[in-house]
Amino acid sequence: MRRITSFIFLSLSLGVFAQEQLTLDECYQLVTINYPLAQQSGLLEKQNAIELEVIGAEALPQLNFSAQATYQSDVIEIPIPNAGIEPLNKDQYRATVSVNQLIYGGGQVNAALNAKSSVLKTQQKQVEVNLYQLKKQVNQLYFSVLLLQEKDNLLNSKKEQLQAKLKEVKSGIENGMLLPTSDKTLEAELLKINQQFLEIDLNKTTLIENLSLLIGKTLSTKVHFQDPLITTVSNSIISRPELDLFQLKKEEIKNSEQLLSKQNSPKLIGFANGGYGNPGLNMLDNSFQAFYTVGVKLNWKVFDWNANKKKRESLAINKDIIDNETVLFELNTTMELNQQQSEIEKLSGFIASDLEIIQLRKEVLQSAESQLRNGVITSSAYITELTNLYEDQNNLSAHKIQLSLVKANYNITKGQ
Repeated sequence: MRRITSFIFLSLSLGVFAQEQLTLDECYQLVTINYPLAQQSGLLEKQNAIELEVIGAEALPQLNFSAQATYQSDVIEIPIPNAGIEPLNKDQYRATVSVNQLIYGGGQVNAALNAKSSVLKTQQKQVEVNLYQLKKQVNQLYFSVLLLQEKDNLLNSKKEQLQAKLKEVKSGIENGMLLPTSDKTLEAELLKINQQFLEIDLNKTTLIENLSLLIGKTLSTKVHFQDPLITTVSNSIISRPELDLFQLKKEEIKNSEQLLSKQNSPKLIGFANGGYGNPGLNMLDNSFQAFYTVGVKLNWKVFDWNANKKKRESLAINKDIIDNETVLFELNTTMELNQQQSEIEKLSGFIASDLEIIQLRKEVLQSAESQLRNGVITSSAYITELTNLYEDQNNLSAHKIQLSLVKANYNITKGQ
């Protein structure tokens, strides 16, 4: 007999440990990895690598090929009689290859590379911000399931208590101590409980399916959601990724300003041209010839009607706008934190009252049980007191889970 009991206990223990468990932190990790938006960071990096190669190619030799065939209505002639110089052909042909090499660009290429890299950091941080904001959606779904899970547990306890009381009532009816219909009220209440179980299961299934889609992991409806122990830190430090995003936007503007400052710098370019055509460089030789030229050229945009300066002034205004957005974000976040802190204090007070109410309800229910057993009250009166206790226990569970939800949202709002 002992062996059978030990085997049953071991089987039940293994069943509990084998049940799938899910924590809030796991949901946070999964949503930042599996949500489709998370793929954008890698795609942006690949795109940026290509764009950097394009910019870097500007410092490499540029090779161009051109060919043309023309027919002219007139050509240059030497107005000297009997000079023996043949006039040029009216049909002319030329094929050339030219090579240009940037020798000095005033640092524009490096400035463009830095600007493009800063754009990537800003875009990736924006993806991180968007993923971070999904955590509040995770909170809402997770704690909604947790609340239904607690309701299910309480409803099971109520059902077990009613079933035990139903046995007592039926025994009392058989012994003639209670009215013959005293058990019907309890049986009807048990049927209502089954309806409530069905409603809980359907709502829980829908919430779990939505959470599965959000975190990118298929969850069983039997998965056990662990109640997280959440603590909050009351200080004035806000460490949201949005603040990093604002800073990266300012760095992006700074790099754009540096790029603009380089655009009007003088550029020294070396070049070489080679070709084959009729005529060649010697216009007096009316035949196909090979030719080439080499040299350097300087390009310098000396005056642009202050267009470059105005662009930099516009960027400076953008920087002020970002500073304003930062202040506004911190203000709104602080207001939201104050509201959440007030909600935490309110729910903590509710929980303290709930515990006192439940203790009083238990005492009343104990008295009602004794009265029902002795036939002093009806089953309906007993069910009323049991339902009152169940509802107050539900209120306690709801307030506890709401408190955990507000604390979790508080930490997300704060950036912890």
